[in-house]
Amino acid sequence: MASQGYGDIFAGHARRRRTAAPTVAAERDLVVEDAATGFCGAVVGFERTYDGEFVRLEDGRGRTRLFAMREAAFLVDGSPVTLTRPAPRATAAPRRSASGSTRVENVRASVALPSRIWVEGVHDAAIVERVWGHDLRVEGVVVEYLEGLDNLADRLQEFGPGPKRKVGVLVDHLVSGTKEEQLTRSLGPFVEVTGHPYIDVWQAVKPSAVGIAAWPVVPRGIDWKTGVCDELGWGTPRDGWRRVYESVSSFRDLEAPLIGAVERLIDFVTDPS
Repeated sequence: MASQGYGDIFAGHARRRRTAAPTVAAERDLVVEDAATGFCGAVVGFERTYDGEFVRLEDGRGRTRLFAMREAAFLVDGSPVTLTRPAPRATAAPRRSASGSTRVENVRASVALPSRIWVEGVHDAAIVERVWGHDLRVEGVVVEYLEGLDNLADRLQEFGPGPKRKVGVLVDHLVSGTKEEQLTRSLGPFVEVTGHPYIDVWQAVKPSAVGIAAWPVVPRGIDWKTGVCDELGWGTPRDGWRRVYESVSSFRDLEAPLIGAVERLIDFVTDPS
């Protein structure tokens, strides 16, 4: 029987169709899975080698690995994608700093003032740096942490505050009748104490910024950070801190009492009078 010219009878068959994987910009913190190994992590960087472009992924345990950015080599929400480097961002610097102040361009950090701002812990210092770091470098203000408010009296005695060596102290949970209030009474004219009502600086981050409806209420007797992480399913306090820290990009992510407290301390230690 003569051929009737049906063409390729397998054209359009599922085994012959091949849909190109969509291209996705590998923005920082995008979570992807390497299709070949199953390694799942967030994008934290890129490297260019003689073998081509590679993306660096970091998993939930902090382990990082490099993967070649080949076609359809990754999965996002279970679907194959081809990762590409994000388009270069605009080089023009923002006119405002993270604190909302006017950004000073092309300026070196000022020589550190003798005065200091002290905060209770490393998380407090990190949040202050995250939002007010630009302002502090322009003014030459150094932020140090006390490793607990119980060390305040000894540190003040060692530092010796004076007219040109002032100390501003940022205190967590500074409310009437608390231990924090008692430890910060009558410290002299060259020491300014401000604070916020929150149990921890984490709580001074707006819940909406972290992606929750509200901060959990943790029963007394339970470490607050541990209780929060257990309630929200965040893992360890170290895991929780990473979530909190990365959710803060400007003063808009913070509650007003913390913003006001830090601004008053900066004004106090930089006021020449």
